[in-house]
Amino acid sequence: MSSTHATPTPNASPAASGKPGLRRQFVSFYGLKVDPAWRGLSAAEKAKGREGFIAACEAFRAEGGILVPYSLVGVRGDVDILLWRIHYELEPLQRHGAALTKSPMGPYLRTPYSLLGMTKRSTYVDHIHPGHEDERLTVVPGTQKYVFVYPFVKTREWYGLDAESRGKMMREHIHVGTTYPSVKLNTTYSFGLDDQEFVVAFETDDPGSFLDLVQQLRTTESSLYTARDTPTFTCISATVERALAALDGEPIAAEVV
Repeated sequence: MSSTHATPTPNASPAASGKPGLRRQFVSFYGLKVDPAWRGLSAAEKAKGREGFIAACEAFRAEGGILVPYSLVGVRGDVDILLWRIHYELEPLQRHGAALTKSPMGPYLRTPYSLLGMTKRSTYVDHIHPGHEDERLTVVPGTQKYVFVYPFVKTREWYGLDAESRGKMMREHIHVGTTYPSVKLNTTYSFGLDDQEFVVAFETDDPGSFLDLVQQLRTTESSLYTARDTPTFTCISATVERALAALDGEPIAAEVV
């Protein structure tokens, strides 16, 4: 399977950004857990299951979707594989999930977490970096070895603050992020789409820098208005094939796919 991830070509859609030629993406973080019974299957049965899983992922990419796989085996207990999926339409995400369910591997798959959001221009970032507003509408994932993903919710009090107060706190928050250039932040918005309000994905080759960044962000004033920012998923880059092989105990070296 190809390791490249082509960006879907924009066209007319209800997910349009409001500006001609630009569209907002649906972004999904699809967490899968494999039943332990899977490991007791014969080699032939597991090979058939893996083939069906890979075929479903290839079909999603053939529809113009971006799919970047990660392994969490040995890192988190309730998720084995995370699929970072992106499309300009919602229906291909649903079709991909259905295809995995009806594949030979489907009876052994659970989905304990599925986080959905959309891209959107940021009032705060765009104020600080004018001229780059449209970059927030397109996520280009999978460029670094690790990704750290978590949903978060702000308190109601946050939304009751005036715009000037919120802007001041966010400028401090954003400034802290700029002091860690090796960590790339991807923010998606979930208002009305999912239980959380935002999903953030931090990409880096250096987990220590991410840890230091999050610790420093805890000291900013805006963090006082965070109601929830868990669970956190620590993910290691892989191909689909290697993420599946890890289910059977094969070690996976960090790689950019």
